[in-house]
Amino acid sequence: MVTVETYDIVIIGGGHAGCEAARAGARLGLRTALITMNADLIAQMSCNPAIGGIAKGHLVREIDALGGVMGEVTDAVGIQFRLLNTSRGPAVWSPRAQCDKKQYRIRMKEVLEREPNLHIKQAEVAALIIEGGRVCGVKLMDGRGIRCQAVIITTGTFLNGRAHIGETQFSCGRNGEPPSEVLAQQIRSLNLPWTRLKTGTPPRLDARSIDFSKFEPQFGDAEPVPFSFLTDKIDRPQIQCYLARTNAETKRVIQESIGRSPLYSGQIEGIGPRYCPSIEDKFVKFPDKESHQLFLEPEGLDTNEIYVNGMSTSMPTDVQEAFIASIPGLERAEMIRPGYAIEYDAVDARELDHRLEVKKLPGLFLAGQINGTSGYEEAAGQGLMAGINAAQMILGRAPVIIRRSEGYLGIMIDDLITKGTDEPYRMFTSRAEYRLHLRVDNADARLTPIGEEIGLATPERVSLFAHKRAQTEKLMKAFETGSGPAKQGAALRKTEARINELLPWIHEVLGEEPVRGVLMTVETEVKYAGYMDQQRRQLERLQNSDSRAIPMEMQFAGIPGLSREVGEKLERVRPATLGQAARIPGVTPAAVAILDIYLTLGMNVSRETC
Repeated sequence: MVTVETYDIVIIGGGHAGCEAARAGARLGLRTALITMNADLIAQMSCNPAIGGIAKGHLVREIDALGGVMGEVTDAVGIQFRLLNTSRGPAVWSPRAQCDKKQYRIRMKEVLEREPNLHIKQAEVAALIIEGGRVCGVKLMDGRGIRCQAVIITTGTFLNGRAHIGETQFSCGRNGEPPSEVLAQQIRSLNLPWTRLKTGTPPRLDARSIDFSKFEPQFGDAEPVPFSFLTDKIDRPQIQCYLARTNAETKRVIQESIGRSPLYSGQIEGIGPRYCPSIEDKFVKFPDKESHQLFLEPEGLDTNEIYVNGMSTSMPTDVQEAFIASIPGLERAEMIRPGYAIEYDAVDARELDHRLEVKKLPGLFLAGQINGTSGYEEAAGQGLMAGINAAQMILGRAPVIIRRSEGYLGIMIDDLITKGTDEPYRMFTSRAEYRLHLRVDNADARLTPIGEEIGLATPERVSLFAHKRAQTEKLMKAFETGSGPAKQGAALRKTEARINELLPWIHEVLGEEPVRGVLMTVETEVKYAGYMDQQRRQLERLQNSDSRAIPMEMQFAGIPGLSREVGEKLERVRPATLGQAARIPGVTPAAVAILDIYLTLGMNVSRETC
């Protein structure tokens, strides 16, 4: 007799997307099952042992502001924190933390296991259960069945995963772990357009075999900036990383062996990330560049493994050993694990709506690398939003859609479902139309009210946010009235001026210590007041176009004045709003104007009327 269990939500995959989806579903009161092939490797940092970075740090702050978990865990196990881009404007400041790789997954599992509504199961999913045109459960390889109202697939690189090290290739999800092949075949049979993508990882070296005196130390910030708004401060000692560089000998070794690279022999078919190329790709695509930066990053406090950031490769092991040895300080370096590339299946994200639900198959949500993204932070953000929206659907509530004007989470999802991607998608601040409005310091002001409204933000988070908001409003009002030293508020708008110079007056205005983050927010709002006002007007125009809903049943091919090509593009994506239609590649402003008129006159307007 087949055992059948019942849950509200089932998450397939225990990576960064799966963790956020599972915690969100459970926190929102739903009986949630997280299914992973190895429960000891939940939240495994399979590549870089770091969280955040340019734009990625924005995503983590937004995840945290909504009530997600990545920022809290990072603060708990981070071993080096740096706020990047501080030489530029606050719109692009972004936190990054080197983490203890092992402790990250241990801490994340502890957090998940404390959720009463969350049940972790070690198993492999063999198939989705589909009845009446919607997904309503999963079948496990061990014969068990699980019925549910929503399934979220967050399988990372495991769908038909295949690793490459030189001429050697083998099936795996991550090196040393089995792939998910049975489920992958079913997903391919669902008539969803799919592709093969590729990512890679560098070799890991034994720290005891490295001469660190040959490299430039890289220190963390003297006053580390936490990721989570709930973290008061980071007071642990920080480790140091090291800056290294390739040289002419490294280049020679790689160029002479390029024919043995799976990337150039035709062995790898998948498309890799443009902005994170392998070391061999760097020397091929930038032949005039003699040297490339590398960073030697410890993977934890109780391990000798060193991650060589910037040296992702799929070259044969003997070639890897040779180009590692070409770098002074690494002549005797012992390779613990070679670098490798991995190919995997990904679904065209244009098959999804803004909730990350498959349009053709209700009840099925996709999040993470299966949607064509690259990176822990991008995956976690999608997992959080998929978990929230699966829960909202089950509870009969309105979906939570983060608009482009509200967060990088909204930009990422809108980009994916509107434009699709033919290479692993990575978040950049340049993707945001209104960067000054979408800063790391005000992520809570933008998104915590949403987390509070749906019940994901804890009372502690809501209370802390309310305190910060009250202080911010009080200080902004004091600056506007021009009382006391704030009469010189105009001086604060100068580049070299700092709000800390007004601390005595600030204490007098507030009657207490400012909450962490308040001073940064107030200083930015005062310094850039003119730009902020201009962006707010632009935001209103964007929000107006994004509020013009397009009926789901609209037949674009029948709209007079639209070319066949534009009609096909609109039919392919089926935009939910006029703003989304305008962002589809190949849909011209003239076509948007025609669509606007058509929507204004009504769907039943005749050809003669037009």
